[in-house]
Amino acid sequence: MRILSGIQPSGQLHIGNYFGMMRSMIANMDRAELYAFIVDLHALTSVHDRERLSRGTLEAAADFLALGLDPERCIFWVQSDVPEVTELTWILSTLTPMGLLERCHSYKDKIAKGVAPSHGLFSYPVLMAADILLYQAERVPVGKDQKQHIEVARDIAIKFNNTFGDTFVIPEPVIDENLATIPGLDGQKMSKSYGNTIPIFLPPKELKKRVMAIVTDSRPVEEPKDPDKCNLYNIYKLFAPADRLAEVRGLYLNGGAMYGKIKLELLDLLIDKFGPAQEKRAQLLADPGRIRDILHQGAEKARAKAAITIDLVRDRAGLKY
Repeated sequence: MRILSGIQPSGQLHIGNYFGMMRSMIANMDRAELYAFIVDLHALTSVHDRERLSRGTLEAAADFLALGLDPERCIFWVQSDVPEVTELTWILSTLTPMGLLERCHSYKDKIAKGVAPSHGLFSYPVLMAADILLYQAERVPVGKDQKQHIEVARDIAIKFNNTFGDTFVIPEPVIDENLATIPGLDGQKMSKSYGNTIPIFLPPKELKKRVMAIVTDSRPVEEPKDPDKCNLYNIYKLFAPADRLAEVRGLYLNGGAMYGKIKLELLDLLIDKFGPAQEKRAQLLADPGRIRDILHQGAEKARAKAAITIDLVRDRAGLKY
């Protein structure tokens, strides 16, 4: 089983990234042939600052490694270090119907949020399809918001196969419905684009500010409330032990839920969960050469896999003569 997913180096790693993709990817190292990568080409749709993107790429790699990804048990690389992906993107784009891209909600959502429209942002799903199909990935762990892009990749793969003959594996999305959408500080989906994230590796004082900024209602403590409609509770339940979660749920339902106390508990849970990884991350970033070596070695492995697919695609499409 080949499993693939990537993460953008466009901002600080947050708990939505962790639960949406990273945790399941790390857990799959010994269950499958795992492909994990830093999608720096995708990040160019929103990041046009050289230093920010370069630094963000190293930090995203350090994040993954600190949380437990072992480059000896997977293929781990930076997207742009495998140029075959851009060649495949172009080939696929010549078969991709405009209507398929025009129906993608992600483009519309980002434009509505103020992201500058561009050809790259519009054709983002084609590059994502190339990322997946180049390595013949069978399963792609994603958040619920990315499901449509996997469907686009499937449609493109099927059209290529129907046009040129069987070439690509048809990928399937892997979505944990219990974690389909992680709420942010304001209750919307947690996203760097919305500025509502809880970064994992913030210093404790800054992390506390984020946690205390989680939006809650103004109803009195003693009033019963529906915990499932409270974004604080929906974040808290990701980390709380089952017995304590049951107690807090009871406080919501029966009255007595003190938001300030729950936020401080959440802060402690976050520090306990990610504190050891934060120390490892600092050690990794102190030696960026080591990170680059890991990524370059991973890119060599990735290119070896990509070469097989791109050679087949060239032959199928008539680009070999």
